[in-house]
Amino acid sequence: MRVLVVEDDPGLLRQISRALSEVGYSVDPAPDGEEGQFLGETEPYDAIVLDLGLPKIDGLTVLDHWRQSGVAIPVLILTARDTWNQKVAGFDAGADDYLTKPFHMEELLARLRALIRRTAGHANPMLECGSVQLDTRTGKVTSRGAGVTLTAHELKVLSYFMHHQGRVLSQTELIEHVYDQDFDRDSNTIEVFIARLRKKLGAEMIKTHRGRGYSMSPPGESA
Repeated sequence: MRVLVVEDDPGLLRQISRALSEVGYSVDPAPDGEEGQFLGETEPYDAIVLDLGLPKIDGLTVLDHWRQSGVAIPVLILTARDTWNQKVAGFDAGADDYLTKPFHMEELLARLRALIRRTAGHANPMLECGSVQLDTRTGKVTSRGAGVTLTAHELKVLSYFMHHQGRVLSQTELIEHVYDQDFDRDSNTIEVFIARLRKKLGAEMIKTHRGRGYSMSPPGESA
């Protein structure tokens, strides 16, 4: 899962980016509204953390621009403004959730997980596909009741598949949501990760659609 963090406080931007990276997100940081607005409308994120008090372009204007442009990525507003009217303005501009500074990082992570799950149509934090289970809170994966050890990138690929079960995902889409902007992207690595996941979870779990991509669905179901 890939997240954009738009925050002008360098220290807080580093803290949020590090916390997200440590739990498996790919993160693109943006220090002002101008860069954040550009990235939000040109890159395919799974969620956005957006501060309202930004230089160059304020957060509410950025959010309103995204929504007017048809950008439907879920947005978590992050701001020091704790008055009710600012919260209302944020929601009216198209925010999906709201967190006031100071905050506990665990709460930000929990709210992001919930936003991403709900956007993909999942209410339960435990995602299931056939015999495979992924606990989005801990990153723990089990198959047929036994724990499965995955590398960080294998887990990123599996998480995207589990959130989008039944959809055919192209290599391009997988690359865009697994790697951050600065990563040296190589489509061959996606094939390697999928081969490893098939070996660990069962070859039948991830299907190949020639010329289109891959899908994950319970055995017996087709994408």
